[in-house]
Amino acid sequence: MSRVAPAAPVPGAVPDFAARVVAWQRHAGRHGLPWQASRDPYRVWLSEIMLQQTQVTTVLAYYARFLERFPGVAALAAASLDDVLAAWSGLGYYSRARNLHRCAQVLMTEHAGRFPSDAEQLSTLPGIGRSTAAAIAAFCFDQRAAILDGNVKRVLTRALGFSDDLAVAAHERSLWQRACALLPQDALDMPAYTQGLMDLGATVCLVRRPNCLACPLDEVCAARRQGRPEAYPVKTRKLRRTRRENWWLWLECADGVWLQQRPSAGVWAGLWSLPMFDSEAALDAAALAMGTRAEVRPVVRHALTHFDWTLHPRRALIGSLTIAQDVPRVMGAGRWVELDALPTLGVPAPLSKLLGAASARATSAPA
Repeated sequence: MSRVAPAAPVPGAVPDFAARVVAWQRHAGRHGLPWQASRDPYRVWLSEIMLQQTQVTTVLAYYARFLERFPGVAALAAASLDDVLAAWSGLGYYSRARNLHRCAQVLMTEHAGRFPSDAEQLSTLPGIGRSTAAAIAAFCFDQRAAILDGNVKRVLTRALGFSDDLAVAAHERSLWQRACALLPQDALDMPAYTQGLMDLGATVCLVRRPNCLACPLDEVCAARRQGRPEAYPVKTRKLRRTRRENWWLWLECADGVWLQQRPSAGVWAGLWSLPMFDSEAALDAAALAMGTRAEVRPVVRHALTHFDWTLHPRRALIGSLTIAQDVPRVMGAGRWVELDALPTLGVPAPLSKLLGAASARATSAPA
């Protein structure tokens, strides 16, 4: 017997949906975030990219520092990728920083340094997806364009009782259609509406234990009526986490540490890291070829979106200039970097923490 697909919600079935969101945001939503005070698309774009899979509390400090270093599109486009990655270091998901840099360059070469005002045109730029493009267009140009990030999907699926599986592309397209149908008719309401959906998802309509009594959609929310808001959104295809294990060779000479730049694709692409090996035997062989032995350091465990990474640092002191010069012969391309110069490079957060702790211990050691 074939399974009958659940009936799709009817667009506009939630009474006064946009009006409720707009009114709530204006009196109860967030108003103190630094990017809210500007209609500058550069600042809105930067905040939207930084907020992807990152908490507001984390973004605030990075946002201020990044703007100080790169105050506009021209400054960002003219910077080196190393400088951009250094400013991003510790924020994670480094493809965002690479796309920011590339997008700024495209804006300078193809758009005279100006952001297009249309969501569809914005979505053609590097690293700007449909939802981010809509946010920029709504906040900066009052365009009627729907956003649909993870938080907003949760708000809409609960309000509409949208039970189709969002792991299916056709169902996600259907939700996009409903999001567009719910937009306010007055384009001047778009900034408050868009911010309101974001605020609801971030502060009220939470993944677990949503605060339904504080929600302006409480009276009209299908999931609330059903008594099971946590059943939405439906997405059956779950991310399968894997495990990875590698060995770091931590070479030191005087005040420097030997770093290599990661490949342009893959995890930590373009960042500077300790040389990495797939096995302890391979690391030991490299150390032996340089006439040194590496001592065991505490294990570093790092969780990424799709896998858990166990990294085994092995530290070796290179005492003579001759051996130090032999390092490139054995290790390949790389560079000696003084520990106090690490903030000028894009370095993965766990490595920055590891080397920073070592530098602090060295500084505090008695003479």
